[in-house]
Amino acid sequence: MMNMKKRIIAFSLAALMTTGMVSCRKFVEIDLVGKRELKYTQDYQSLLNNSTTVEKSYYWPVLASDDIYGSDEAYLNTLSLTDANAYSWKSDLVGDNNEDADWADQYKQIYLFNQIAAEIMDSQGGSEAQKKNILAQAKVHRALNYFHLVNTYAKQYQETSAATDLGVPLLTSPDLYAKLDRKSVETVYKQIIEDLSSAIPDLPEQPGFNILASRPAAEAILARVYLQMRNYGKALQYAELVLARPQYKLIDLNQYKAVPNTYPNVLDDTEEIFIKSLRNTFPTLSLNPALLALFEPGDLRSTLFTVDGSVFTWTPFQGKAYNKHRIISANAKITNGPTLPEMMLIKAEALARDAGRFTEALDILNTLRSKRFEPDAYQPLQITDQQSVLKGVINERRRELMGKGLRWFDQKRLAAEPGFISTQTRVYKGESFTLEPNSNRYVLPIASKYIVLNPEIIQNPR
Repeated sequence: MMNMKKRIIAFSLAALMTTGMVSCRKFVEIDLVGKRELKYTQDYQSLLNNSTTVEKSYYWPVLASDDIYGSDEAYLNTLSLTDANAYSWKSDLVGDNNEDADWADQYKQIYLFNQIAAEIMDSQGGSEAQKKNILAQAKVHRALNYFHLVNTYAKQYQETSAATDLGVPLLTSPDLYAKLDRKSVETVYKQIIEDLSSAIPDLPEQPGFNILASRPAAEAILARVYLQMRNYGKALQYAELVLARPQYKLIDLNQYKAVPNTYPNVLDDTEEIFIKSLRNTFPTLSLNPALLALFEPGDLRSTLFTVDGSVFTWTPFQGKAYNKHRIISANAKITNGPTLPEMMLIKAEALARDAGRFTEALDILNTLRSKRFEPDAYQPLQITDQQSVLKGVINERRRELMGKGLRWFDQKRLAAEPGFISTQTRVYKGESFTLEPNSNRYVLPIASKYIVLNPEIIQNPR
């Protein structure tokens, strides 16, 4: 989406040279022939307009989550070695001297966002309001990246231990010599909340495109953040702010049952608040039978968004695969940014946890489900006890948010509550792997290459 020339920035967190007690991070900045340096305010906005650069997020949490399961060797044999390692919760994902793409790509983006934040106010040709808006956009992107990183490579946020649990390196400026020690989980979360909260006043109510950060996008990410922190009151507050916006509307899947290829492009999707997508652009994801069993007859999410593995003529397999990103070619990616249904489900969960308001969660679930079922099959939920309502909300999250990787974060968050997260077992190439609730393997390993080059980075326990 970029029409103007820009400086190309190549950055790898792994490219560090250690001399004595000083770590010197190596940045590689290449000014290509015909390109010019960043100078004008619009240059920085153009960087944020480039979805190829700023949109991609993670992939390992998808493969590791209980959304995915493969029992057919034909499917399992399609996994690359690193994908198979994530799927099997291995203690080493990428091997010696190799990059971890989830880690490296998101830190590469963070360097870009830090550069924008550091330079935008001194750029030329823009108004003060435009510059503040671009700074705010960069903060939103940076905050979401850190939310992904801290929930992938660090322990679940626990109020009692967050101040001492190791988080991730926290870089907020393009500094060649910044320390790369892991800040605490609490410190990382505070930075995320500060970035989002300070960005809100300078963001628009509605951006030109949903790939751009907006006030509702920042509020929606805050709702997601507070949900992960188990601060359900704050999560409810921010989810309700987003739900009050008139521009976001539920899609009625009945409109597309007969003509799936008319499903909206993600840029025109009225449920998408802020587009982010999986690092793997076009994955084949074999869905867990336990997830598929949650779909009731007439649920169009099963009809439209899953497909039999036999249709993959190049490598057919037994079971069903996620299919939403294949319905139309323009949507050849799985989005995992905040959406309207996610905000509805955050509100529903917060209400379900309130002994005085839990029945209100049913109205939200029924509003969502009425747009997801064939009319003859739809039946409003009628549940009378609080725990069953909460269970209904969690199951609805599984159905509505499948394939996005958010389930991995839910598994970490819900593991402390009996009855929500079970022990998972997988077999890969004849070897059995087990993942118990609260296992250390819910915290992914940091690539050994980064630790060798940066001894201040402490490895996660396995």
